[in-house]
Formats: sequence, C-alpha cells, structure tokens
Amino acid sequence: MTDTFPIGRLGKPHGVKGEITFHFTDDIFDRVEADYVFLEIDGLQVPFFFEEYRFRSETTALVKFDGIDDATRAADLVGCTVFFPRELSDEEDGELSWSELVGFTITNSPDGTPVGEVTAIDLSTINTLFEVRTADGQQILIPANDDLVDDIDRENRNIAMRIPEGLLEI
Repeated sequence: MTDTFPIGRLGKPHGVKGEITFHFTDDIFDRVEADYVFLEIDGLQVPFFFEEYRFRSETTALVKFDGIDDATRAADLVGCTVFFPRELSDEEDGELSWSELVGFTITNSPDGTPVGEVTAIDLSTINTLFEVRTADGQQILIPANDDLVDDIDRENRNIAMRIPEGLLEI
C-alpha cells in the first residue's frame, strides 16, 4: 500500500451502462496521465482501467471502467476506496498534493527524531492537520503549516518539521 495513496471513494452507479460516481479528494488522475487506478476490494488493491470519465463538479466525476458494463457490476464497487499509483505521481513536476503525503514519516527537524506516520489529512477546518500515528500507536494531530515544514523529501517519503515545543505531549 506504500506504492499508492488514497484519492477518493466510489459512490452509487449512474445509469445502466456501468458508470459509477467517484467522489475524489485529489484530482491527480486528471492532472497526471494515468490509464488506471487501484480499488480496494476485500483488503486488496486491484487495478481498474479507465474507459472514460467526466467531471460533474469540483469533487465528483462519473467513471466508466473497462469491463464494468452494467449497473449490477458497478453496484459491486460501491464504497470502494480509490488509490492512485505513486510512481505516476512522482513523474509530475510540481508540488505534492495532500493525498500524496499519506504514508510519509514526520521527523522533528532539530534532532531528526521520528514522530510518526501520516495516516490522513484533516481538511475539515481552516487549519489543515496531519493525522499521525506514533510508534506506540497513539493518534496525534500536527498542524500542516508551511512555517513548520522545513523539507519534504519525496524520494524517502519524509517530512522534516519544527514541531512546537509541548505539542507532542498534549
């Protein structure tokens, strides 16, 4: 699962020809040339190839996958998490999207101490937060503020941050 990152979830079928609603949190599949994505089915990531897709809004698209030709087959995919291959996003020049940072390790810059792994990004408030699982299994929130981030190492999947004193003890 480190070779992919989550970009959304499939909703209900649309019509009778196998289209399905895709609610995405990252539009990388439109910014980066990709013929396929992975769907999580029974705990496994299975590749599905696009036949076509079209946008309905800023966060929703209608997707037609190869081999999914009716509403019954599309209904079997409802609720599946959609993952994007990290190797394709690495080819993109530019900044990483929030979704791509899931799975990165956060280290505290002053001493390089590992803090934990980013398990999710909380975009629900004005201040974006990294949801981080520490080595001892605790879930903590760390502000994803540009002023705190010293470096993002895409190759080593590491985010070096200056964590404010006392934040990790909360």
